[in-house]
Amino acid sequence: MTKMKPKTKSEVMKLIKKYKVRYIRLWFTDVLGFLKGFTITVDELPRALGDGMGFDGSSIEGFARIEESDMIARPDTTTFAILPWESKEQPVARMFCDIYMPDGKPFAADPRYVLKKNLAHAKKMGFIYYVGPELEYFYFNNPKNTIVLDKGGYFDLTPLDVAQNVRNETVSALEDLGIIVEYSHHEVASSQHEIDLRYSDALSMADNVMTYRLVAKEIAQAKGLHATFMPKPVFGINGSGMHTHQSLFKGASNAFFEKKDKFHLSKIAKYFIAGLLKHAPEITSVTNQWVNSYKRLVPGYEAPVYICWAQMNRSALIRVPMYKPGKEKSTRIEYRAPDPACNPYLAFSVMLAAGLEGIEKSYALSESANDNIYHMTEEQRERAKIKSLPEDLLEAIKVTEKSELVRKALGEDLFQFFIRNKKLEWDEYKAQVTQYEVNKYLPIL
Repeated sequence: MTKMKPKTKSEVMKLIKKYKVRYIRLWFTDVLGFLKGFTITVDELPRALGDGMGFDGSSIEGFARIEESDMIARPDTTTFAILPWESKEQPVARMFCDIYMPDGKPFAADPRYVLKKNLAHAKKMGFIYYVGPELEYFYFNNPKNTIVLDKGGYFDLTPLDVAQNVRNETVSALEDLGIIVEYSHHEVASSQHEIDLRYSDALSMADNVMTYRLVAKEIAQAKGLHATFMPKPVFGINGSGMHTHQSLFKGASNAFFEKKDKFHLSKIAKYFIAGLLKHAPEITSVTNQWVNSYKRLVPGYEAPVYICWAQMNRSALIRVPMYKPGKEKSTRIEYRAPDPACNPYLAFSVMLAAGLEGIEKSYALSESANDNIYHMTEEQRERAKIKSLPEDLLEAIKVTEKSELVRKALGEDLFQFFIRNKKLEWDEYKAQVTQYEVNKYLPIL
């Protein structure tokens, strides 16, 4: 609906008047990546754009203890957009907010602030960080079952792709919100879909990922369906990933491109890849933050398990897409571990931090892996010095807990909360009696 992207308070107020907006939703994200927010009337907007809006943060995951619960949400005017699924008679807009303490200091555990802090470090090094994630998700009848809606596969069209119209409406809603969509299609697994967003700077993209997840759920719900970004909702078929394409630019120039290199990768790109590979185990609990995430990270379902890089090999953790002549700006790397249920602000932060450390310390890049790693024996992988990602959330958290890189990237407060929360999740999970155990052991023990 809003083709123009506002930059200033006055531009926002003009759009409010033009489209007769009645309510504004102020959005922000908690530490675990859940979208939060509250609604104000248009009459309160000038105050929100001036001093911000106070709210109680004591009930928000990772935000505050009871004795220090007062916080302030300050809208980012550049994120103003009208929500296309809301009432046309009383239009509703949204803006993402940055969270502040009452004394005016940024709240250190605000995920958006954490990403801004890491992007500022990249900027000091002369870089702009661009990302282009590919989010996969499933449609089911409702959130209480995983009955698939179709038997379609990769790129299948109707009648196999029965949810194509729902997906198309989701694309239209994203475009109405000013989010550019490059592709949408049926994915490999039955009832699985993918919508790919045009790459942009990491902060805008993190906002877009949060918006995308909500839009997919809103449109599905309106059609009597349930959209889920759960990494592995169904045993025996592919899970959902968030393959993240990324590059560094210096001004208008792609810092990852080198014309004379075999892979057309610059030294900067190779250092960045080496940093991601070295620190991959440490950042996995952030890019794959749920117990269920590790049901996806198993051999045989196109999900990366082994820490290596390659150009054509999709079983590698990092893939380098083939260079197309004249497309220097498209030179990038694809980090294939993240899943779409992560907190994008934190996931982009730790991936960037790992890559920048590789640049700052000039990490040497290992040889590319040309064979399908899944078909190699354990001895072959050992000889090739190919290690594995953590096998479950507990292992991942133990590695992260010792990581100075992740601690620095997230900040002490958020880091400590994240570790505590994930340990509690694991403790809760390991005490469960699953249907698998009932089926396997009850008849024989």
